[in-house]
Amino acid sequence: MKFFKKTDLLVVLAIVLISIISLVIYNNIFSDKPAKAVIYYKSELVETVALNTGIDKTFSISQNKHVVFHLYKDGSISFEESDCPDKVCIKAGKLNSIGETSACLPNEIILKIVPLKNRNNDDLDMIVGK
Repeated sequence: MKFFKKTDLLVVLAIVLISIISLVIYNNIFSDKPAKAVIYYKSELVETVALNTGIDKTFSISQNKHVVFHLYKDGSISFEESDCPDKVCIKAGKLNSIGETSACLPNEIILKIVPLKNRNNDDLDMIVGK
């Protein structure tokens, strides 16, 4: 008994190939654009951080001192500490590409990476999954 046919294998390979090509195209288009991180607290913009390379600092927002962010020298940012019970925000890791988003829902804080210059309707709004 066969579990798959040759055509099934071709379809799977085509899907994988299309996925890899899409990822390469996405990275080439959006990786060169300068970006900034925006931090929202209860749906209100409270902090904007330029993702400049060469700066390494740890900071928090005045609305919640228990949530700590880390800006890395490579131009990425992440949640470093949080008093939330599940720590999903910390497990999200470093964000550096336009469209990446992380959230600490118990503390009502959202961290998004957006283009440095003004946005338009054609810009990517969010990336889901990794």
